[in-house]
Amino acid sequence: MTLTAPADQFSASARHPDLPTPERSPRERATSDFTALTRQVTAAGLMRRRYGYYWTKLVVSALALCGWVVGFVQLGDSWWQLANAVVLALLLTQVAFLGHDAAHRQIFASGRWNDAVSLLVTNLFVGISHGWWKNKHNRHHAAPNKEGADPDIALGAVAMTPAMAARHSNRLLAWLTARQGWYFFPLLCLEGLSLHVSSVRRAFGPSAPGERRWVEATFLVIRLAGLVALVFWVLPPGLAVLFLAVQLGVFGFYLGAAFAPNHIGMPLVSARLKLDFLRRQVLVSRNISGGPVMSVLMGGLNYQVEHHLFPSMARPHLRKVAPLVRAHCAEIGVPYTQISLLQSYVQVTRYLHTVGLKGNDPFLCPLVAQRRSL
Repeated sequence: MTLTAPADQFSASARHPDLPTPERSPRERATSDFTALTRQVTAAGLMRRRYGYYWTKLVVSALALCGWVVGFVQLGDSWWQLANAVVLALLLTQVAFLGHDAAHRQIFASGRWNDAVSLLVTNLFVGISHGWWKNKHNRHHAAPNKEGADPDIALGAVAMTPAMAARHSNRLLAWLTARQGWYFFPLLCLEGLSLHVSSVRRAFGPSAPGERRWVEATFLVIRLAGLVALVFWVLPPGLAVLFLAVQLGVFGFYLGAAFAPNHIGMPLVSARLKLDFLRRQVLVSRNISGGPVMSVLMGGLNYQVEHHLFPSMARPHLRKVAPLVRAHCAEIGVPYTQISLLQSYVQVTRYLHTVGLKGNDPFLCPLVAQRRSL
């Protein structure tokens, strides 16, 4: 089903005000739904920048990382360094959230400033390619949970759709897929390593784009090689390897566990289905309850619905805009999902288990199902 309307549907009434206004098409009603919400949000001042908040975050993050380096060197050869590895992983994840905000242009009005901060934070501090991640994440935001369009559901290690679950002819792979719900979260411990590898491939591969390529590559080398050199300089080889393994594992798990609840287990969208912007973002996104503490832990990703509707909105405003979005969705009859973090993890596990074991159709939301193209 294609939600379109003739471009001149209202032309007659515009030329002749005395004529009755024709009924709006579904597409026009859907467009006005989001327009009305946007007007409320803008009028409330929730699209303004929060420079003080972000400058504080950036400065504190830089000082925390510098302090960590000093503490690491001072502690020296000690098994307590494994706890230090956990601390570093937590710090880097929080810094990665700042890179995410800058890539969405939440921090500054200037696109160049946002890109510069994201490049510095993501490549030099976290060790992930800004260009690779931004390209992938923008495609996700354009078509979340849409088959054939969203790169976040085109994973190699996990089957997100029945078609993906049925792709394995190898018995071992089929056996693993049937049990993917149980090993998904442990698998996140490898996410940090995967992100670094993908970033290096993007920066140094033959198909790497020329824009900022060597800046990204230089920052990645400094960050990745620099940390390895520092760790092996301070610690003996065995402990150094264990330190890096713990740091990568905790970093990958934390980052993956923050992103996993956002969309996994929410309805998938057929490649043939056309949805208006508001429904395309709301129906497949899940908020996590928990208030300010959860916002800190998840870097604002707990307000996933609001973030997808207003991706350039400063993180502190997401909490304030949530009641407006929730009330607006209730008014127009669009399901709005918010559950606890534990409930989301249960749903993620159950969904992956169901797809992997039974190959069930994941079109779970009636509103999405009734809009499927025929």
